Parts: sequence; C-alpha cells; structure tokens
Amino acid sequence: MGTAIGTCFGYWLGVSSFIYFLAYLVNAQITMLQTLSLLGYGLFGHCVVLFITYNIHFHFLFYFLWLLCGGLSTLRMVTALLSRTVGQTPRLLLCGTLSVLHMMFLLYLHFNYHKIIEGLLESLEGPPMVPMQRVARDVPELTLNASLLMTH
Repeated sequence: MGTAIGTCFGYWLGVSSFIYFLAYLVNAQITMLQTLSLLGYGLFGHCVVLFITYNIHFHFLFYFLWLLCGGLSTLRMVTALLSRTVGQTPRLLLCGTLSVLHMMFLLYLHFNYHKIIEGLLESLEGPPMVPMQRVARDVPELTLNASLLMTH
C-alpha cells in the first residue's frame, strides 16, 4: 500500500510540476495551484476505473473504462489548458504531453499492481484448486456383508 500511495503522490506532484514548467515555456496562463488541481481532480477517473476493474476483472472492461473515464478526465484537463494557451504548436505540445502521461499512468497502475493484487488475493483465499473429480476406478470394489445375506 505504501508504494502505491508514494507512486500516486509522486505522479501528482511530479507531472504537475513538469506540466507547469512546460506551460511556463510555452507561455500558457496557468498557475501551479491550478495545475495541481487539474491533475488531482483528473485522477478521479483513474480511481473509478481501478475500483471497478478491481472488483470485476475483465480486460475488455478495463480498456473500455480506460478510454471512457480516463479519456473524459484527460479531455477535461486538455480543455482547461487549451483555453489558457495561445498558438497551435504550444497547445499541441502541452496538451499532447499531458494526455500521453495521464493515460499511460492509468495503464501503469493497472498492470504494475495487477500482480500484487493477484498475489494478495491468492494469499487470502488460498491457491486456486482444481475441483476433485472421482471416476469409477477410484471407488474400491464393493464387498457385501455376509451377515446380511444369511438372514434371508
């Protein structure tokens, strides 16, 4: 749990600082607090995707929610940056960088902590066991009780 929290806070602070630095270079009108807020609220979509796919684990569902929820939260951040940036090239650089980093972070979280969650579930539930199946050769031969046969 400690590494996941460290990873998420590191991503939040690190990418916010990097995007703020990039915004400063392309002369976008955004403050560090606004960058932190945008990225922090953008992580809510990641939380929704990870919570749902932790409980219902289908890869198709993950990719669908990755595009839907992760894409919508990324789109929200991109629209905020578009309104504060002048020029096509600076917009493309800033918004493209943010989009790639944000969407790839969700993939990183899913696949990096997937093995950890599987190991945790296995340790709590035990290893997956193959159901025991009995076949006719496993049943010992039938022996009749001689005392029951003699009473008739």
